[in-house]
Amino acid sequence: MGFYKKIGLANLLILVLCAVIIIVAEYLFLTGDQLHGIFIGLWAPTILGIVIFINQITNGR
Repeated sequence: MGFYKKIGLANLLILVLCAVIIIVAEYLFLTGDQLHGIFIGLWAPTILGIVIFINQITNGR
């Protein structure tokens, strides 16, 4: 339970969202819709990058 308290509920939900995005992108890519799979696959690193940026700003680093 300590891990969940350390990262926080919002960050945990964002990680789950990114995992779902990756699964959907893999599904689309492997079922033949490769361009949409690549497009949606780029959302996960973009979201994670924005979250890292916001966390650095709010923590004063």
